Amino acid sequence: MAVDAALVELLVCPDCHGQVEYKDRRHLIICTACGLHYPVRDDIPVMLVEEATRPQRRGAP
Repeated sequence: MAVDAALVELLVCPDCHGQVEYKDRRHLIICTACGLHYPVRDDIPVMLVEEATRPQRRGAP
């Protein structure tokens, strides 16, 4: 089971208020504006800045 698409459309990034997209295979909600990755646990998005991760840039040490 996955996160409902209607729910994803209602979500915004709690940090920058940017739009988000859901990556089902990776179990992540990703902000398209600031790049924070929010986990999805048991098909529930955890939209807490404290739980988010910022991916490292490619090529960065």
